[in-house]
Amino acid sequence: MKAVLCKSYGPAENLTFEEVNEPELKPGQVIVDVKASALNFPDVLMIEGKYQSQPEFPFSPGGEIAGIISAVASDVDGWKVGDAVFGGSGHGGFAEKLAISAKGLKPKPESMSFAQASGISTTYGTSYYALKQRANLQPGETLLVLGAAGGVGLAAVELGKAMGARVIAAASTDEKLAVAKTAGADELINYSDGDLKDKVKALTGGKGADVIYDPVGGPLFDQCMRSINWYGRVLVVGFVGGDIPRVPTNLVLLKSCQVVGVFYGAFSARFPEDNAQNFAEIMSMFEAGKISPLIGAEYPLEEYAQALNCLAERRAVGKVVVNI
Repeated sequence: MKAVLCKSYGPAENLTFEEVNEPELKPGQVIVDVKASALNFPDVLMIEGKYQSQPEFPFSPGGEIAGIISAVASDVDGWKVGDAVFGGSGHGGFAEKLAISAKGLKPKPESMSFAQASGISTTYGTSYYALKQRANLQPGETLLVLGAAGGVGLAAVELGKAMGARVIAAASTDEKLAVAKTAGADELINYSDGDLKDKVKALTGGKGADVIYDPVGGPLFDQCMRSINWYGRVLVVGFVGGDIPRVPTNLVLLKSCQVVGVFYGAFSARFPEDNAQNFAEIMSMFEAGKISPLIGAEYPLEEYAQALNCLAERRAVGKVVVNI
């Protein structure tokens, strides 16, 4: 079978596309014939050797997949050959076949494409965990979403609206903001001029947002801390902006606010039942038409470098997917 392999750390161009042995089926696993693999920023960090957990060489990037089961281990119940599934894999999705734990898979709804299904696990799982468990977002509260046209940001916009919040979408271009508006954002902020705080205050009567969803980090984080309402919650989701910011603890004190970490991978591993309930609710929102995962760009497997660079260069709108 064909697969993309990372054999040394570096840019996407360092990866190789070659024939490899098919995966071995182990107890507790199924083999999935991969139809689509969605990209996330950790895929970029992983091939550069910058992620918090690194697989051994050689490995394939691609942390979430959708496809059809082609083999089932003898100790696995609940799945059969031919079932259409999706789920998070951590890595390995840039390949024609993948051996994956059966427990990490979910059935793909018929109304959902393989591309959409491949891109829902991490983005919507992360954003719903952030808004529900970590922020306890309430109907009527104001939610500010940075990077609002990216994968997790767009999911946060949709989920925030579905949860009854007033959503302010913030992004670096008007084109990205138009996408967030289509997803349901109530207000829009273009922060390409570096000004976020004053614009948030203008839209909130000087109070600031009740919840801030920040997957960007960098210099915008300090403005987030100055844009949070009394008793507000600033969600630390990621650092696609580059630098990891320092927390101004004086502002935490003055605003009686919370700075809350969002590590979805650890949550889903530690609390699988809670995560399963979250996904049942996410699927209900999808079936009700309250969320609709946007696929912004699709690439064939052999164009893996272009797909990864689209994400690394922050050109992505919605999800970037590799079709296999």
